[in-house]
Amino acid sequence: MELVDTFFNWDVLVRAFPMLLRGVWNTILLGSASIVFGGVAGILICLARLYAPRPVRLLAIVYIDVLRAMPILVLLILIYYALPFVGIRFSSFTSATLALSMVLAAFTAEVCRAGIESIPKGQFEASAALGLPFWSAMRKVILPQALQVVIPPLTSNCVSIYKDTALASVVAMPDLLKQATDAQALMANPTPLIGAALIYLAFLWPLVRLVNHLEERGKAAMITR
Repeated sequence: MELVDTFFNWDVLVRAFPMLLRGVWNTILLGSASIVFGGVAGILICLARLYAPRPVRLLAIVYIDVLRAMPILVLLILIYYALPFVGIRFSSFTSATLALSMVLAAFTAEVCRAGIESIPKGQFEASAALGLPFWSAMRKVILPQALQVVIPPLTSNCVSIYKDTALASVVAMPDLLKQATDAQALMANPTPLIGAALIYLAFLWPLVRLVNHLEERGKAAMITR
């Protein structure tokens, strides 16, 4: 009974639920903003990595390598705590969005690069033979095929970003984990943390299943290609 009263206290969970609910909306907003900005930036970096002049390609490679290797927590702390020393201040939400978007952009760029390079060169040559300009061929011929390859890993990265939103609690962003931690301290009981874990599970498990479904569809598309 001590285990139940300590970690699965229903009365504590009911009292903490409004706080957890506020954190859920902040987590969804943070994750969604990071995915949108990081996805768009990742596609642009991918195109720069593949088709820009050599100096720009090198910069894109350095960005991708550094951001893929750097822990998100370190980047978040640098943005929120270090930039004010040079006169640049961001709110906790903006700092967390920047950190998550920058890291997601690096992973998205690499995934998209692999997807584009998986398309046979004959597709490019056939598009050129038909008189399609490069960007028209990319939009109408190459990218639709590459999407079949890149959607599963991109979706997996999006799931990871939603999980990594928990790091925003380090900069006092009132996300789900921060609200659960505050509720735990307020009620002197760890049950809100268990509640937060269950909410994460309920929210992310369908996305994980979606990733598996997309992977199966991607495999089937590759077989029939």
